Amino acid sequence: MEHLTGTRIRREATPATVNLRRCKLVVIKGAQRGTEFVIAGDVIRVGKAPENDLVLADETVSRVHFEIVRDAKGYLVRDMKSTNGTFLDSAEVKEAYLRAGSVIKAGEVELKFTPFEERIEILPSEKEALGDMVGKSPAMREIFGLVEKIAPTDATVLIEGETGTGKDMIARTLHLLSPRADKPFIVVDCGAVAGTLIESELFGHEKGSFTGASTARQGAFELASGGTVFLDELGELSLDLQPKLLRVLEQRELRRVGGTKTIKVDLRVIAATRKDLRSEVEKGKFREDLYFRLNVVPITAPSLRERREDIPLLIDSMLKKLAPGGVNLADSTRAALMAHDWPGNVRELRNVIERALALGADPGMLVAPLGQDHGRPKDPADPIEFEAGLSFRETKEKWNEIFERRYLAWLLKRADGNISKAARDADMDRKYLHKLLRKYGITDQPTGDEEN
Repeated sequence: MEHLTGTRIRREATPATVNLRRCKLVVIKGAQRGTEFVIAGDVIRVGKAPENDLVLADETVSRVHFEIVRDAKGYLVRDMKSTNGTFLDSAEVKEAYLRAGSVIKAGEVELKFTPFEERIEILPSEKEALGDMVGKSPAMREIFGLVEKIAPTDATVLIEGETGTGKDMIARTLHLLSPRADKPFIVVDCGAVAGTLIESELFGHEKGSFTGASTARQGAFELASGGTVFLDELGELSLDLQPKLLRVLEQRELRRVGGTKTIKVDLRVIAATRKDLRSEVEKGKFREDLYFRLNVVPITAPSLRERREDIPLLIDSMLKKLAPGGVNLADSTRAALMAHDWPGNVRELRNVIERALALGADPGMLVAPLGQDHGRPKDPADPIEFEAGLSFRETKEKWNEIFERRYLAWLLKRADGNISKAARDADMDRKYLHKLLRKYGITDQPTGDEEN
């Protein structure tokens, strides 16, 4: 069982470190005496059947004798209705938490449980590309180094970061570099699926379980069994569904909507969110136990303004894919793209490059000074231009950013640059207005006299 603890990657001169929590079982009595099993995974099953994670070749052991599950409190051993029972430190148990040095007895076999921590240095990768990710900045090379370390494991990963920072690319690279690479990679956008359908999307449903359920359907967790599930925008998941997700994470089993059968699944879970889930926990909008269970390996995707030195690499990579015939950009164009603040991050940069290629325009001309709308009609009456290949969520986010930019500029102009008046006119908290202005780099407006 693996669990990376500690803070997020520290971007400093000394190498970042993470603590890899593991545990092992050592056979101290039985035919396999002396055999040591280092446990990797969040749920392991022990028994004599070959499909178990840990196989004990002993006739007194049931086919699936017991399982060990890691949860927020520690490691839980649970008897699986074995014939001869499961004993913990000589006492028969149905389920109980393990301590360092605990002895588990299954039939005539005894195993000693030992948790341990391994401190691992995460050195920045020497690569400037990993999977679909590109970057030479310290921030990205440290992420590359962490991804290379944890990809071979089944550790759950939580990726946080602003919209458009490439969280999906990190998730896909983790899958591609893992032993599950040839198995399914299933994406569920928790923010784009209607609240009434998200449970079916995740867990599946049985025929007749609700209006419109004309046939039985597998959910994302079943479809991904053997592979990876990527839960994008997990912060949008409702509180009533969070316990069901927690059960899948802790026990690797589920029930379809309207079903009674328990279905076992073997998968890795990667989640991403633009929200600060720790803050959401404090507000009571996200379960603390689920946050703990997801935050096994935390990764923060840096904004593009934090890694400007990567912009030339990103531009060249995008042009290579979007215009294989070759496109040369003038130095002035590259300078304009380097100078922009990119509130929409890598996604915004890609959108600007794609639009410029489609229009035969200079990408640098589509980037206006900070705080202004870039690459879109200046007249609100101009028609909206949609782009093929973008999802509903991506399209909505792009146009929502344009709306916010225009509205903020109009609001400040109307208030003669007075932040307090602008906040009152918009019925908006002044701190939140400041946050939006910083987000879009709108600093070139008249400041006016703010009111306390």
